[in-house]
Amino acid sequence: MDGAVGFVEEPHVLAVDDNLIDRILVEKLLKNSSCKVTTAENGQRALEYLGLVENNQTSSNDNASKVNMIITDYCMPGMTGYELLKKIKESSVMKDVPVVIMSSENVPTRINKCLEEGAEMFMLKPLKFSDVKKLRCQFLCSSTVRAS
Repeated sequence: MDGAVGFVEEPHVLAVDDNLIDRILVEKLLKNSSCKVTTAENGQRALEYLGLVENNQTSSNDNASKVNMIITDYCMPGMTGYELLKKIKESSVMKDVPVVIMSSENVPTRINKCLEEGAEMFMLKPLKFSDVKKLRCQFLCSSTVRAS
């Protein structure tokens, strides 16, 4: 009875961005769209939250099972959004969680590379409320949608 029924509670989104202002903007947009949001300032922190750090065995896998979607900036110091995407898709626990990459740069080769590696969508920053509504509906809605 886990995921078959759809979301009774707010869907949980992990938002990853090294830029504080962008992180706050994404968090506000997601919360205004009735999502629960956890933020991380870089890819390493996101992996720690998800319990995907090899040399640091934490009990954070509880967090991983509660995340319904990950949205990450592409260009971050230390670990890019693309590298984070690859690590998530390599994880047996997280590989089916939708990952959305966002960037302020519209570079077709970068976009294609992310989509080929398993990103669900590539969005240009700054994100708007209409973008988040589309995301929520496309990736976070129940699979049994009522006819309206």
